[in-house]
Amino acid sequence: MEIKRLHVGKRLSEIAIHNGTVYLAGQIAENTAADIVGQTREVLGHIDRLLAEANSDKTRILMCQIFIKDMALFPGMNSVWDEWVEAGHTPPRATVEAKLANPACLVEICITAAQK
Repeated sequence: MEIKRLHVGKRLSEIAIHNGTVYLAGQIAENTAADIVGQTREVLGHIDRLLAEANSDKTRILMCQIFIKDMALFPGMNSVWDEWVEAGHTPPRATVEAKLANPACLVEICITAAQK
């Protein structure tokens, strides 16, 4: 079976598609000066854009992994998530506190989704 990769870079691809399943690289905010609400909104916007490019959307998410710099930020991240996620389509999700590669990043989100 073919593996299709989009936005291929030296270190990673932003998207891999195999057998109707979409795998996104961990998404982080470019505006690292923003607070957890702003960074989460930006990250979810990246996810919306990439899923659309891969012929999917947030209602087709199979699994979500969230890495957050400090669990004290959890309520702020969840407030944005709760506005974004579609009722009746809440995916399985894991959220863990983690030391992120860029100390200015407050959240990183990884998504696996089904294509339409």
